[in-house]
Amino acid sequence: MAEFTIYIGNKNYSSWSMRGWLMLKASGAAFEEVVIPLYEPESRPEILRHTPSGKVPALVHHKPGGDIPIWESLAIGEYLAEVFPQAGLWPADAAARAHARAISHEMHAGFMPLRRHFPMNMRSRFDRAIIPEIQPDIDRITALWRDCRRQFGKGGDFLFGRFSIADAMYAPVVSRFRTFKLPLEGEIEAYAAAVTAWPAYQEWLAGARDEPWVIEQWEF
Repeated sequence: MAEFTIYIGNKNYSSWSMRGWLMLKASGAAFEEVVIPLYEPESRPEILRHTPSGKVPALVHHKPGGDIPIWESLAIGEYLAEVFPQAGLWPADAAARAHARAISHEMHAGFMPLRRHFPMNMRSRFDRAIIPEIQPDIDRITALWRDCRRQFGKGGDFLFGRFSIADAMYAPVVSRFRTFKLPLEGEIEAYAAAVTAWPAYQEWLAGARDEPWVIEQWEF
């Protein structure tokens, strides 16, 4: 048995699963993944076997003294950052780390219009108009990406140089921008390209493309 097991939803549609999975990949830990297809009659009972929240992702750390369950994406990231400090899941600099946590929590708690009108669907491409309701979300996200790159990103291609929890939190947004053909330019496009080129992102995308399940409400 691998040291960790992560329970996730469909790779094509489950943005929160993607976040937790990318954090786990960035930690370098050996793990097994279990995909629980969403929106099926047995989905919720199966998820509840592994997490009291009834939502994915859920991570289980298998330890000799007993399993440790961790659910909710940011909690998974924080736990992995503690267990694998050498992975640098948060920036080493205190100011950068505080900033990374702030924007990660901003993603966690906000941008509901964008989530509602630009749902995740990694294997498809749609022409969809940008309605006024979501433009402030797009403006804020691209502004914070630009600000992070300029303040903290000079050591690499990601928001804080090397890939971090903050990048995992925004990777599904990059995916949405690609799905709905949002035009990006300059340093914003360069950042989005770096995220999509990251090998773990490509691995997740390949898995999404290979899945047999289709959720009609997220197709257009």
